[in-house]
Amino acid sequence: MVCRVALSYDEAVENALQRIIPCLKGRYHLSKRAVALLLLQGDPEITCLAEKQEESPEELKKIVAETQARYERPLSYQVALTRQKWAEEVAGRSFHIISKKQQKQQEWLNRLLITPWTGIPILLLVLYFGLYKFVGQFGAGTLVGFLEETVFEQHINPWVNGFMAYIPWPALRSLLALDYGIITLGVRYAIALILPIVSTFFLLFALIEDSGYLPRLALLADRIFKPLGLSGRAVIPLVLGFGCDTMGTIVTRTLETVRERVISTLLLALAVPCSAQLGVILAILAGHPRGLLLWTAFVLLAFLLTGYLAAKILPGEEPSFCIELPPLRLPQLTNVLVKTWTRLQWYFLEVLPVFILASVLIWLGNLTGLFPLLIRCLSVPVHWLGLPAEAAQIFLFGFFRRDYGAAGLYDISQAGLLSGVQLVTAAV
Repeated sequence: MVCRVALSYDEAVENALQRIIPCLKGRYHLSKRAVALLLLQGDPEITCLAEKQEESPEELKKIVAETQARYERPLSYQVALTRQKWAEEVAGRSFHIISKKQQKQQEWLNRLLITPWTGIPILLLVLYFGLYKFVGQFGAGTLVGFLEETVFEQHINPWVNGFMAYIPWPALRSLLALDYGIITLGVRYAIALILPIVSTFFLLFALIEDSGYLPRLALLADRIFKPLGLSGRAVIPLVLGFGCDTMGTIVTRTLETVRERVISTLLLALAVPCSAQLGVILAILAGHPRGLLLWTAFVLLAFLLTGYLAAKILPGEEPSFCIELPPLRLPQLTNVLVKTWTRLQWYFLEVLPVFILASVLIWLGNLTGLFPLLIRCLSVPVHWLGLPAEAAQIFLFGFFRRDYGAAGLYDISQAGLLSGVQLVTAAV
């Protein structure tokens, strides 16, 4: 989009422009006002073109000379001076210069956030109150509990199953409702289980992003990421991966080297749970603090070991790191809501069709007998892991999409089919 600004000069220059513009008949590929301004400033290229194309170049020279006679300095200086004053006015309306006291406060906060001794405890507090309390307990606990148990289990699913009783074709009934129906399973998973979790995570991420904390987290993580073959800049796609691994993988394009992009993508695939997985796991392990601690330690170990081995195996130079630190500020509500809504639209338009497709594939698998066969095959390694046979189904769901499997894990957890040890094993 081109933004045109009407910039007015002093009276003598404006009068000269009004006299020159009607005299211009040639083709310059510029607006007539721009050509007239260049002539007044003595631009050699435009002056040469005017001498060749215009019928009365002498008249143009006369106007320029008369205008110049009214000023002690060159006309180019007068035009530049007017533009400079206008630019200063625009900058004055657009920027806010903070006081020295505020600058000292900014520097003090910066040191707190990027120094390991203070930055790591602050990060742990953000993770505890942001991910565990807000996303895990409120999003995956309170909101999911209301939508899942109250809205769908008590109202929508019974109504849909009751309505389907009037349909004489069993195959169509099982496609839309019952255990694996598009509405009772696919739509329920997408809206009741996944939507509250990703909504709370994207809201948290938008708050962190708009406050200016994310670049400081990148600076803090740079030392930790170096042995993994990454720079602190990789923290941005990895943190985004906690919302959606697809989104995080796309953002790896911002990393400077192919080696960093490959390592980041590998970590996203193997060691970074998406918000749906993370929210469900935090919700089901909230009553088992030691289990949650064990799961966290295992995921962290997988992250560090995967990155370290990838850095040793993949060729390439050590990454360099340089990042601009924007000022810290209170998040603006409008920015936060717009970012959250935009990401939710993108995510939900992607996830809902996949969940519906997964329900259709499960329906086809049940009709053909393939789905029960795959579950029986998976039940063998699931049994080796000490998990009930019902867990084979959720791992099969996970092949369609991670969050689909996470929703299935939530279901069998709510049904009381998993003990504390089995919950940790299934979550891992």
